[in-house]
Amino acid sequence: MDMQNCILNCKEFSDERKNIMELIKMFERNQEIIIFARHVDEHDLESSFYILSEKSEIPVEYERYADYTVKKQTPSMFAGTELGKISKDEKIEHLVISGFNTEFCCMFTAIAAYDRGYRVTFVEDATGTVNDEDVYEMEGLDIKDFVGSVLDWSGAVEVLYLEEYKEIYSIY
Repeated sequence: MDMQNCILNCKEFSDERKNIMELIKMFERNQEIIIFARHVDEHDLESSFYILSEKSEIPVEYERYADYTVKKQTPSMFAGTELGKISKDEKIEHLVISGFNTEFCCMFTAIAAYDRGYRVTFVEDATGTVNDEDVYEMEGLDIKDFVGSVLDWSGAVEVLYLEEYKEIYSIY
């Protein structure tokens, strides 16, 4: 899970937030490990990700479910973090990716996980982005669908919608 106040306060993300919470509850019921990422900037006081700023925090209603919170300084949850060690210690072989921003943190983490030998599932409708077609100057661009399609077509990452994920992976 990759989500922080500074991103969530930029847009209305009620559908994504609801889907992420459903995923969290499913993981909790199945007694699966929940790992959050917190992108932090330890030096730039003006950054939205400044470590001591409330804007850089994970919303409390989600963070309370975290078994681990990984602090990172790049889009990938793996680069320079404890995620590899945590995954090894917890014997995690399958990572499920959700959060924000779809085309940065979620996509980079999914690719990095695949490159490290993990089985990866990207839950497309449990990701969101503050960006849109205007930012990328690509009329009609649906970022979540585009990233999901690229990852899916790669054959390396399983891309599902939440309902599909629940059908396949729900134990209870």
